[in-house]
Amino acid sequence: MSETIAQIVKRLNWQQWLLLAAFLFVVGFTGLHAFRFVRSTVYWHHHRDEPIRGWMTIGYVAHSYHVPPHILHEALGLPNKPPDRRPLREIAKAQNRSIEEIKAILQDAIVHARPPYPPPSPPPPDKGRSP
Repeated sequence: MSETIAQIVKRLNWQQWLLLAAFLFVVGFTGLHAFRFVRSTVYWHHHRDEPIRGWMTIGYVAHSYHVPPHILHEALGLPNKPPDRRPLREIAKAQNRSIEEIKAILQDAIVHARPPYPPPSPPPPDKGRSP
């Protein structure tokens, strides 16, 4: 019973090494994804209803305020397909609006998307049309 780990490892054949390597890979993969999940959960728990700033994207604002992104795209008059990933300050500049005006539009859309207001219907699906 006093065999050392080094002696046990020396006796492993190549199939056992392969099995050990696969096991360690799966444990590492699972650990990495568990860490990323926990980190993401903690981050979004502390970033609920963040004040809207110019560096944020529509997707970030939608995630922070728990509203569907298509509602914010509609409020700003942007197409939802593909989602606009520009920061709000760039959207404001492209629409010749101030960032304060963009913030006000988004806040109004967020208020109307949350209860007690009924949520708007999702955008119609794209029926295979090419751009």
